[in-house]
Amino acid sequence: MYALADCNNFYASCERVFRPELNGKPVVVLSNNDGCVIARSNEAKTLGVPMGAPAFKYEKLFRANGIAVFSSNYALYGDMSNRVMTILGEMSPEIEVYSIDEAFLRFRNCDYMELEQHGNTMRKRVLDSTGIPVSIGFAPTKALAKVANRIAKKFPERTSGVYVIDNDEKREKALRWLPIDDVWGIGRRYAKKLRYCGVDTAFDFTQKTDAWVKKNFSVVGLRLKHDLEGKATLAMEAAKEKKNIATTRSFEKMYTEFDELKERVVTFAVTCAEKLRKQQSCCNSVMVFIHTNGFKSDMPQYSRNVVVKLPFPTNSGIELARFATRGLAYIFRQGYHYKKAGVIVMDLIPENERQMTLFEKPNLKHLSLMKAVDKLNAALGQQKIKLASQHLGRTWKMRQEKLSPRYTTRLNEVMTIHC
Repeated sequence: MYALADCNNFYASCERVFRPELNGKPVVVLSNNDGCVIARSNEAKTLGVPMGAPAFKYEKLFRANGIAVFSSNYALYGDMSNRVMTILGEMSPEIEVYSIDEAFLRFRNCDYMELEQHGNTMRKRVLDSTGIPVSIGFAPTKALAKVANRIAKKFPERTSGVYVIDNDEKREKALRWLPIDDVWGIGRRYAKKLRYCGVDTAFDFTQKTDAWVKKNFSVVGLRLKHDLEGKATLAMEAAKEKKNIATTRSFEKMYTEFDELKERVVTFAVTCAEKLRKQQSCCNSVMVFIHTNGFKSDMPQYSRNVVVKLPFPTNSGIELARFATRGLAYIFRQGYHYKKAGVIVMDLIPENERQMTLFEKPNLKHLSLMKAVDKLNAALGQQKIKLASQHLGRTWKMRQEKLSPRYTTRLNEVMTIHC
C-alpha cells in the first residue's frame, strides 16, 4: 500500500504554530515581494480569497474580515517541512518527499496492518511534534493515494483526516466523485481535451481503452490510467539532484542602464555557482534572461533570453559571472525599463566527472578559492565575500512588510517565554 501525507494549508499552518491565537481565523501568505496570495487557510477560502489574488486588490477585503496576512517566510517553512518529513520517514522505510508539504510512503506486507489506525497515529505524532496538521490517504497505487488524500482533506468531519481505498467499491466511488480536472497529472490543457471527449470524471478516464489513452496522451497517460485502475505503475522515486538551478528576481524598481542590470546578473550567477558547489555539480551552459514590466502597458515592452554554451564545465562564481555578463551584453537593449532578470545554469554533471577540453580549460586556482569563499561566507554570513563587480554594500532584500520571525532557524528570533 502507498500513503500520501499532505500538510493542510502548509504555509498558513506554519504561521499558526507560533501564533495559536490565529487558529480558526482566516490567514493568507503572500508570494515574493508581497505580490499575490500563494496560501490560504480554509477560513480565507470561505471568505472568497482566490489563489493568486493580487494583494493590493484585496487589501480592503483583508482589513474588513480581519484576515491575518504574512509575507513568505521560506526559512521557517523549509525547516518545518524538514521536521515533518523526518517524522514521517521514521514511520515507513520507504519515503519519497514529493514537495515541501507532501510525501509518499510505501508499506509492504501490510495485510494485517490497521491502516486507518496507523494513519491516525502518524497524524497525531506529526501534530504533537510540530503543530502541523496533516491529511493521509492510503491506496494500492500512488495516483489512488492522491485521490484518498483528497477525500481525507475534503471531508475531515467524516474521515478524521485519514481515508483508505482498499477495495474496488471504494475505488470506483472515489473516481466517480473526482472531476477530471483534479486528477493528479492531468493539467488544464489535457483536462479541456478530455472534457471535449466526454471524460468528466476520473472514472470516465479509466473506462477508455488503453489504445485510445496511449494514442491521445502517450504512455505517460496510460500509466496514470493503470494507476487509477489499481495497477501500480508509478514507482517510488529516489531523491535526485537538480537538473537546472535558477536564481531570478523582480527588482524593487525598474532599471534602464546596463551596469545596473550587470550587477544583478553577476550576483545571480554567483548564487547559482554556490548552489552548484553545494550539490557538487558543474554546469555546461548558462541562460540569462531579462524582461520589462508587463503590467506597465504605457511603456514599451521587451523580453529576451540567451543560452551561453560554456567551453568547459564549471561551478566557479568568477567564471559563471563572466559568461553570464557576456550573455547579458548580447540581449540588452537601451531604452527599456527592466523589471526582472534571471540566471539559470543547465546541463549539470557531477563535479568529479568534468571532461576537460584541449584548448580551453578552467582556472584550477578557482577550486581552492571558491572553497575559501564558501567557508568564509558560512562563518561570517551569506554574501560577505563578493566579486568586485557586485555591489559591496548591497544585499538582496525582497519586499517583506509582513514577515514573521524565523523562529526555528535564527537564535536572535527564537520566541521568548515569560514565566
